[in-house]
Amino acid sequence: MPPVLISALPVAVLAGDALSPAAQALQSANNGFVLLCAALVLMMTPALALFYAGFVRSRNVLNTMVMSFAAMALVSVLWVLFGYSLAFSEGSGPLAPFIGGFQWAGLSNWSASYGNGQLSHGAVALFQLTFAIITPALISGAVVERMHFRAWIAFVVLWSTFIYLPLAHMVWGPGGFLGVDGLGALDFAGGLVVEMASGVGAAVAAGVVGRRRSYPGNGSPPHNVPFILMGAGLLWFGWFGFNGGSALIAGNLASLACLTTNTAGAAAAVGWMVIETLQRGKPTAVGVATGAVAGLVAITPAAGFVSPLGSVLIGFVAAAICSYALQLKNRSGLDDSLDVLPVHGVAGFVGIVMTGILALKVVNPAGANGLLAGNPGLLVIQLKAAGFTALWVGVGTYAVLKLIGSVMPLRVNDLEERQGLDIQAHGEEAYNTEFTG
Repeated sequence: MPPVLISALPVAVLAGDALSPAAQALQSANNGFVLLCAALVLMMTPALALFYAGFVRSRNVLNTMVMSFAAMALVSVLWVLFGYSLAFSEGSGPLAPFIGGFQWAGLSNWSASYGNGQLSHGAVALFQLTFAIITPALISGAVVERMHFRAWIAFVVLWSTFIYLPLAHMVWGPGGFLGVDGLGALDFAGGLVVEMASGVGAAVAAGVVGRRRSYPGNGSPPHNVPFILMGAGLLWFGWFGFNGGSALIAGNLASLACLTTNTAGAAAAVGWMVIETLQRGKPTAVGVATGAVAGLVAITPAAGFVSPLGSVLIGFVAAAICSYALQLKNRSGLDDSLDVLPVHGVAGFVGIVMTGILALKVVNPAGANGLLAGNPGLLVIQLKAAGFTALWVGVGTYAVLKLIGSVMPLRVNDLEERQGLDIQAHGEEAYNTEFTG
């Protein structure tokens, strides 16, 4: 979400305030745009489930997908009860820079106008809900094939409430500690809030839950590469809503965000193919998909602040750095099963840094000039925001997992892990291999 709509405009207009016919038409058009983008971003979580499911063993496909679907259900309820209010309403007292209040609990303001009448709170709340859903779903990729499903349910609830909501408020909420009203960090669509948060949370979760029993000795290849490619393609499609919709109004800024998004994803896919060809003589299908996702992640915080040419550079840089980070992760012994840290955490950090280098006020007057435009201060701010985010999410995720582990097992036992979590957690199988003649 670009900071201009949070800082420069009134947060809400009373539902009873009269809007002119022209203003009503503008609100309807912008609501329609944001609602369409919300649908695109919501689709990204099932797309992520398909993407992740392609990587795991066939006996864990359903559980892997249900972890994402459970996040959709749980976070949707939490968001209406108190999530949107705590993330996007004004706080009070000394905690105001870190968390909002309960004045919008139950989404009681859904029909009120937002942004000087340009939108309604209902549309904005639904759009922002989709971000809150996919962030914990991304973390599931680090603990698939061994985390107990009941522990995962508890994790989604607690992590979303105590880690995600304050971070969203600090970056995007009125008076937020990290955003334009505070430190001044630029995060157009979630480089800090979604990507770095999920990457750091995933690394901590993988360490606390522990390795899979077979890791690293008996590693298995992806069981269904077409799932991976289809999931990545749907994610790429949904990213137009993710970044374009963060402009919150249908205009030039949304067009720029969509253009830079597509370009960075494409550049990173090309870069990854080149790297694999140099290293192993041929590009892999999984590599192309992984590269595209890394580029899409990296452009997320920068999409509305950099030029199209800048997005090409961001894509290539993300491919090079994330490819190397993935190799380091494999050598480290950390069982981040589906590479959430190197693809989302590292690429999110790359995007935050590149925003500090490439941002241009001529592109978006609501942003700031970066290092190459003569303002090294923005890069320093971006680095501070990234460091704070890593610390906040890292410590918070560790505390949440330790709390859950004190009341229930975090992972299944050896027999259940060998049997597969589809049967253990759900009593179902993704593939019926019995020959029925």
